[in-house]
Amino acid sequence: MEKRRVVITGLGAVSPYGCGVEKFWNSIIEGKSGIKRFTRMPLEGHLVTFGGEVTTFDDEVEQNNLLDVKDKKRMDRFAQFACVAADEAMKDSKIDMSKEDPYRVGVIVGSGAGGFDTFEKQHKAIIDRGPTKCSPFTIPMIISNMAAGRISMRHGAKGLNKCIVTACASSAHSLGDAFRAIQYDDADVIIAGGAEAVMTHIGVGAFTTARTLSRRNDEPTRASRPYDVDRDGFVMGEGGAILILEELNHALKRGAKIYAEIVGYGQTGDAYDMVAPDPTGAGAAKAMELAVRNAQIEPSKIDYINAHGTSTHLGDIAESHAIAKVFGDLSVNKNLKVSSTKSMHGHMIGATGAIESIVCVKAIENSIIPPTINLENQDSEVANLNYVPNKALSANVDYALSNSFGFGGQNASLVFKKYKG
Repeated sequence: MEKRRVVITGLGAVSPYGCGVEKFWNSIIEGKSGIKRFTRMPLEGHLVTFGGEVTTFDDEVEQNNLLDVKDKKRMDRFAQFACVAADEAMKDSKIDMSKEDPYRVGVIVGSGAGGFDTFEKQHKAIIDRGPTKCSPFTIPMIISNMAAGRISMRHGAKGLNKCIVTACASSAHSLGDAFRAIQYDDADVIIAGGAEAVMTHIGVGAFTTARTLSRRNDEPTRASRPYDVDRDGFVMGEGGAILILEELNHALKRGAKIYAEIVGYGQTGDAYDMVAPDPTGAGAAKAMELAVRNAQIEPSKIDYINAHGTSTHLGDIAESHAIAKVFGDLSVNKNLKVSSTKSMHGHMIGATGAIESIVCVKAIENSIIPPTINLENQDSEVANLNYVPNKALSANVDYALSNSFGFGGQNASLVFKKYKG
């Protein structure tokens, strides 16, 4: 069976910059940080007081009537992000569901943690008032698959429907599995991506005690600094990102705008540690090799890599050397550009693979590579690569690769291609 081609025809995002892809993309290419002091919870006792919070979300939802008031109350914040992003992506794609076979339209939306906000609030209600005092909607608000379920209900998508939970690789795996499902004729269209909202007492507190977060409380916008010698941990982000993946001929028949083609997917496991990456970068390198091989191209064809680049000491070093192993460092490959946009929007956990895939798609569309901001003194331990420090770079991008690596050693790499017919 000949595998079918898969293209991207719609984009939607909720990010620390607010609702909307263009708002996100324009901020990224301007090198603008979305990191700020937390506003949604009391900060007393917390050692970390900042992150990539979507501070405008509730106001934007109300002002633009993005969600029904009753529905919003019955959804955790992560599912709200997912639904708003999916609505934008579907509108952008111009798919008319009345003309589609609903069983050929699927949903794959991942989340690393699910309803942390609801879990925390309802647990408090039980502790304060008794075990029968939590909301009857607690379970459907907490479970991670509810973002996918809610999206399917909003748009009448009755095809395959699932949630992938692989920590920070969740939405990259969601996109990869959606790509494969369309390739093998399980669907014509899939609404795919991820969402996360873990800026709660337990989310911030637990990541803090795990010693993974930056504590640069006095300089939030300068805290996420991948590859810089002064980095001291990652910065949490939140939001949702959705891409509409569609079989090529299906898209062409309805005259859809095609942003890019997805052509490669690689996935591996480190089998090394609960949270630390394999310091050799072997699993990351293999995921990239598999994605490039799946795309049926030589490694030299990749113009841009949106790195996982979390701003942690071990992670940045391991991934950078994995990239150099597969694609060559500057001594042999002067054309490759690598950047970490987490320096601006923070680490959006289960949404990060999808939001960074949007970065790759927009880089291809606009021939602009976003920067790694706050890179002032490059660490001598990271590989010798062009990390596009501090300013966006105009450059043709025919192929872009996105990396996402999760706690538990789960690795995913995706290859996107400029669509040329």
